[in-house]
Amino acid sequence: MTTFQELGVEEGLIQSITTLGFTQPTPIQEKAIPVLLQGTKDFIGLAQTGTGKTAAFGLPLLQLINKEDRFPQALIVCPTRELCLQIASDLEKFKSKKINISVTAVYGGTSITMQIRDLKRGTHIVVATPGRLIDLIERKAINLEKIHYVVLDEADEMLNMGFKDDIEFILKNTPNRQSTWLFSATMPAEIRNVSKKYMDKPFEITIGKTNEGAANIDHQYYATQHHNRYEVLKRIIDFNPGIYGIVFARTKADTQDIAEKLTREGYDIDAIHGDLTQQQRDKVMGLFRDKSVKLLVATDVAARGIDVKGITHVINYELPDDVEVYTHRSGRTGRAGSSGVSVSIVTPKEVYRLRQVERIVKTQFHKMDIPSGKDVCRKQFFHFIDKMLSADISNGEYEAYLPTLREKFAEVDKEEILQRVAALEFDRFLKYYENAADLNMRGGDRRDDRRGADRGERGAPRERERERDTKGRSFSGGGNYQRLFVNLGTKDGFYKASFLQFILDMSDLKKEVLGRIDMKEMTSWIEIDPTAGKKMIKAIDGKNYRGRKIRMNDAESGGGRGK
Repeated sequence: MTTFQELGVEEGLIQSITTLGFTQPTPIQEKAIPVLLQGTKDFIGLAQTGTGKTAAFGLPLLQLINKEDRFPQALIVCPTRELCLQIASDLEKFKSKKINISVTAVYGGTSITMQIRDLKRGTHIVVATPGRLIDLIERKAINLEKIHYVVLDEADEMLNMGFKDDIEFILKNTPNRQSTWLFSATMPAEIRNVSKKYMDKPFEITIGKTNEGAANIDHQYYATQHHNRYEVLKRIIDFNPGIYGIVFARTKADTQDIAEKLTREGYDIDAIHGDLTQQQRDKVMGLFRDKSVKLLVATDVAARGIDVKGITHVINYELPDDVEVYTHRSGRTGRAGSSGVSVSIVTPKEVYRLRQVERIVKTQFHKMDIPSGKDVCRKQFFHFIDKMLSADISNGEYEAYLPTLREKFAEVDKEEILQRVAALEFDRFLKYYENAADLNMRGGDRRDDRRGADRGERGAPRERERERDTKGRSFSGGGNYQRLFVNLGTKDGFYKASFLQFILDMSDLKKEVLGRIDMKEMTSWIEIDPTAGKKMIKAIDGKNYRGRKIRMNDAESGGGRGK
């Protein structure tokens, strides 16, 4: 069994991490730390979230830093404020015995003046989000010329969020770096291109296989009709009384709608999406971290960088279009060696996509029966009994009330007491689920066998191609779609899933109005219900994206030339 001493980690750091419960290195730490401690090699580490990446680069950085030189020597760039704060917090814990090293976090959504003041006091390691770092560079508030080590953490997430140009700008402004360390869960072509351009023969390691699901996550799915999706979500939540998890939805409108419905029905839940101010986001995340809120409904973009320990369940209200997105979603649970469950609610039309995900992540998804009302009540009842029996009654304050309690219950036998306790606790559940419908697909509705799914997967594109009229409009959604042109594409940092969410968030439209999306490098074509086309054009045309004016119009009116 390899130890941190054998990897070359110095004694002071080992003392610190031992008090944090670090007993032996994780696979990414075991392979990365000896290479990074050399301080001169470029490095690429591919591993899922929750595998110990922060310690894998954090411990070598803390050991390599010259504490006598109080200027930025290491720069860690990550996609979100939450991850930035998490990394800075972890480094502070790792170096507690090495008190002379200073770590400064800089991120958007808070006072830049205070952060400039912190930097002027002198620091050794800067942890930053791309936007705020560039702002500081342009204000000449930070000098990166003496940066020796640059870490790009969750690089695929940064590129998915459109930070490619920002990353290249940052790398150009660290001309004297001795090594660049890139950590990512997946390896899309954009990251490979960045590594070729800015890294010199990087040492590359892969923990597990690219896109492969973590072994300690149980991937489950529930098959139901589309109109039952919300009720199935409630059944899943109710059937797991100790749940602490994230529900992923496609758009901010969906997250708000789900959260509002569940809140009205008494669930401890909140939503996080792009419309929240930083103060609102911090408040929601604070409630979620201390478990005042047990469930968080989130869009993929809003959830990026969330690193919360102990999440038991990830629920995909709908499957994402992109397999990499599924990998990131499911990776929010089962972190740091713990087990977790990734649940997907799937309609008949989505089964073929489930099989695609299953093949690519090389993990079998277990089909689960949707619990009946009686199943839910039984599970809740036994959870309550277990909770009651494990309650701490050692506190002597209750002794004073025991004589009164004995007197009150003198004429009531034990069984009646239990019945009354159950009635108080479960009256709502029993009434709600008294005549609960069976939400499982039965008989002719069951279209989730593998042969049928494979036929649907192979046949769907050909059917769509056949069902096109002379103007290129399709009937794949059962109606005559309008085609829109937009001057955004993969070069703008989008992949299909993030582009879909972007246009839906901008327009406040539902996914159901869209057909196919055809993305090119610089342009894209969108099929949309004609009744919603004008609303989308009005919402998006003329707006700015990363300093560039967006142009959107009807593809048949001249916007789609050159396809």
